[in-house]
Amino acid sequence: MHKATVLLLIGLLQLTASADTRVVTLTEGEQFWGGCVTDGRAMPFGATEFERDLYGETKGNQAQPLLISDQGRYVWCEEPFQFAFKDRVLTVTSRAGEIQTGRHGQTLREVFGHVSRTYFPSTGEIPDERLFTRPQYNTWIELIYDQREDRIRKYARDILSHDFPPGVLMIDDNWQEDYGIWEFHPGRFSNPKDMINTLHDQGFPVMLWICPYFSPDSETFRKLDRKGYFLKDKRGGTYMRRWWNGYSASLDLTNPEAVKYFQERLAYLVDEYGVNGFKLDAGDASAYRDENIKAHEEISPNAFSERWAALGLPFKLNEYRACWRMAGQPLAQRLRDKGHNWGDLQQLIPDALALGLMGYAYLCPDMIGGGEYSYFYDNPDKPLDQELIVRSAQCSALMPMMQFSVAPWRVLSQENMAVCRDMARLHERMGQEILAMAKASSRTGEPLVRPLEYEYPHQGYASIKDQFLLGDKILVAPVLEKGARKRTVVFPQGTWQGDDGSTVTGPATVEIDVPLERLPWYRLK
Repeated sequence: MHKATVLLLIGLLQLTASADTRVVTLTEGEQFWGGCVTDGRAMPFGATEFERDLYGETKGNQAQPLLISDQGRYVWCEEPFQFAFKDRVLTVTSRAGEIQTGRHGQTLREVFGHVSRTYFPSTGEIPDERLFTRPQYNTWIELIYDQREDRIRKYARDILSHDFPPGVLMIDDNWQEDYGIWEFHPGRFSNPKDMINTLHDQGFPVMLWICPYFSPDSETFRKLDRKGYFLKDKRGGTYMRRWWNGYSASLDLTNPEAVKYFQERLAYLVDEYGVNGFKLDAGDASAYRDENIKAHEEISPNAFSERWAALGLPFKLNEYRACWRMAGQPLAQRLRDKGHNWGDLQQLIPDALALGLMGYAYLCPDMIGGGEYSYFYDNPDKPLDQELIVRSAQCSALMPMMQFSVAPWRVLSQENMAVCRDMARLHERMGQEILAMAKASSRTGEPLVRPLEYEYPHQGYASIKDQFLLGDKILVAPVLEKGARKRTVVFPQGTWQGDDGSTVTGPATVEIDVPLERLPWYRLK
């Protein structure tokens, strides 16, 4: 038996005396989805061994204490749980919460509708409409930590001069004086208010990157520390955490006064500079798993992530990468940073499918070409894979949102840049239709990006992870393999009108030609 499996089972046995454990025997062919979004590539669960402990670990992305099956069964808990699939048996244990199991209907769609209505009903609201109707642009890959006014202005001008449609522009990390000092750095921004006014005139709503961390040795830190706004350690001192940008104090998200202060600071940026919203980074459950942490209120590590997400609700223009139990809320959820490689590109669709089936409907895939900056930063003179960037843009174009960061006009040939521009324009043309789907989802809770199994149950489609449905009538089949100029598309029942004018009557499996400039997609007639 695999060592990790042994340790998990030992942990389950140790917890059984004081926690809730459920054992579910899978029916023939039954498969499950749920848990961590980044495990989407391993879903559906059931055919092979798999285990995950959600307590204090959401794998850098969204997660949900939920498992649902294509036979209509579900597992839910208000608290994080451990689960393991082995020999067609599912074992689930929670340290603190009561595990609820049941069945509703016989299909994935029926059971999703039940758990959505019961455990995370949609609020009827959506994030800012502009996130859906235009491409988004993030300054991260182009500027990394050198976020300066002149370079941001140039990035926006270049978008327009290369005839890309304007859209939400996100100014990423290091615009601020320091972590926790949420003011434009005076050495890098001479007139931020004028910059934002200019961006608005050009058609760019503006978002700023923020996080819950505060660097020490500043007047702001000392002032807030005296007020008790930071997490403490067990000895009563300020808890200092090492994260990807050094050692910092963490905002105590269980302290209402600390949360109020932080929201007021964000509101100041809106009022003073005309900022439209925020990219709320970090907030990972793993950051709060340390047993040395002492908070104003004792909650699970996962609940800290939930509180961080709730902090952004007053701002309709928002984006999250890490989330816990916030399905149904009007929050834009981005898939975690992917590398500049084909393997990570192939993870976009399965992770997107998982995201929707956990109730997080308002999906943004990662930045086109990859948002993990180390490749771009560590290899400044190494040519990027142009084909990868083009196929990444195509994969994103008919998802609810699409986000550029690396500049196509800087790194691509004129021909390949034109393909990316065409994808941006396709998203813009489809924007109002995507927006209508988002509004419908706010009423029904249904995912915007759906697996074929959701709409066409029990027809052998559960394991298809290289194509997806946008709503119930648009089938999208991007190319995700380097050098591929053909691909096989599975068409469910119905008549499908293709982007190339072709018509396919399903059910059918068809090999199609896919030159580099083509994104294959089909509409159900």
